[in-house]
Amino acid sequence: MSTRPAMQWIFLCTLAMLGVAGAARAAAPAQVADVRLWSGPEGTRLVLDLSAPVRHQVFSLDNPDRIVIDLENARLAMHKALPEGQGPVRSVRSGPQDDGGLRIVLDLGSRQSVKSFMVAPEGGTGHRLVVELPPTTGAVVTPAAPADAAPSSQQVLAASSAALARETSAVANPVKSLAATVKGRDLVIAVDAGHGGQDPGALGRGGTREKDVTLAIARRLAKAIDAEEGMRAVLIRDGDYFITLRGRIRKAREHGADMFISVHADSVLDRNVSGSSVYVLSLRGASDEASRWLAERENAADLMGGVSLDDKNDVLASVLLDVTQKEAVSNSVEAADAVLSSLRRVGTVHGSRVRHAGFVVLKSPDIPSMLVETAFISNAADERKLRNEDFQQRVAAAIHAGVRDFFYDKPPPGTRLAAIVAARRGGSLPSQTLAER
Repeated sequence: MSTRPAMQWIFLCTLAMLGVAGAARAAAPAQVADVRLWSGPEGTRLVLDLSAPVRHQVFSLDNPDRIVIDLENARLAMHKALPEGQGPVRSVRSGPQDDGGLRIVLDLGSRQSVKSFMVAPEGGTGHRLVVELPPTTGAVVTPAAPADAAPSSQQVLAASSAALARETSAVANPVKSLAATVKGRDLVIAVDAGHGGQDPGALGRGGTREKDVTLAIARRLAKAIDAEEGMRAVLIRDGDYFITLRGRIRKAREHGADMFISVHADSVLDRNVSGSSVYVLSLRGASDEASRWLAERENAADLMGGVSLDDKNDVLASVLLDVTQKEAVSNSVEAADAVLSSLRRVGTVHGSRVRHAGFVVLKSPDIPSMLVETAFISNAADERKLRNEDFQQRVAAAIHAGVRDFFYDKPPPGTRLAAIVAARRGGSLPSQTLAER
C-alpha cells in the first residue's frame, strides 16, 4: 500500500473513532446526584439534582395512590440513598428502566395533584428537576437525618432544642401583676429563621449549616418574647422546611404581626469579617457594596426551591414606595438601632450603624422589619460561637431586649403594653382599658 492511501485510511479510521466517541458521549446518561424531599406549610417539594437537563414525564396513578417520575437516559448515583417519606409522601423508591431511563415513585397516603419544572443552574447549584405537591392539612413529618448530613450541625440544633425546653426564660417579667389585670391585644412579633428545607443557607468550614443555627436562635428569641407580658411571638418556620421569601411575609401578615425579625448567620468572601449586624429595607439602594452583595445572595434563596422572585401579581411589589411603607421603614430603623445597641453588649458588632439593603424578605409595606446577622458563619471563631448554646441564648436575649426597648418607648395604642407603660410611668390607664377592667 502506498503512503497516500495509507494516510487516507488512517484519517478515515480516526474520523470514525471520533464519531463513535462523540456518539458515546452524547448518549451518556444524566446522573441524578441527589434526591431531596421536604414538606412544610407551603406544600411538599421533591428536588432532583442533575448533572444535565433531562426529558421527563410526571403523572399520577391510583390503587394505590402514587406519583411516577420518568427520566429519559438517566441513572441514580450509586452512593445516594433515597429520602424518607414525609408529609403526604409515605415512601420514595426508584428503579432503572429497560430503555435506559430512571423511574422514581412517590407512594402517597392519599391522592395529590402535582406539577413539575426544570430549573437552570444558578450560582453554585446545577440543573434541578422540581416536583411540587400542594399543601395539606395533615401534620408535617420531620424527616430522618440523611446518612451524609453534617452530624455536627444536626447535633447543634438538637442540643439547642433540648436545652431550650429545659431552660426557663432569663428575661424578667416586668409588672406581671399589673399586666394580668389590664386588657388589650398582645403585640405580635414574627420571628423568621432564615433558610430551611432544601435551602441550607451558608455553610461553615466546620459543617455548621445556617438553617440549623438560625432556627435554634429563633426558637430562643420566640421564648423570650413569649415571656414578656403584652407580647406574643409567631415562629415563621418552626422546623426544617422551605418557605418562600414572600411566603414568610404573608405568614407574618396573616398573624397581624407588629414587627418582623429575620434571623441569619450568613457568610462573606472575607473570612476575617466577624460580628453581628442589623439590616433594614432600603428604598434607594444598598448602603454599601457589601450590603448589596449580601442582599442579592439572600434574595437568591427562592431559587434554591425552584421558585421565581418575579411575582407580578403580588401587591407588595406595587406599594414598595407607598407612604405606609416609608413609615414602616422609619420604625424599622429605630427598632434596628435599639437591637444593634443591645447586640454590642454581647460581642463584636460589624459596622457602627444599621445598614440598608433591598432584602425581599423585608418588603412588607406596613410591618416594621429587620434582618439580624447574628454572626458570620464564614468566620471560624463566629462559627464556633454559633454552635454554642450560651451564645445563642445571649444573642436571642439581646435581640429581645432591643425590641422591648423600642416598644416600651413607642407602645402601639390599644395594646396591653401601652397600658403597662402608662401605669409604670405613673399615668392613668387608657379609658378603654379601665372600662374593660
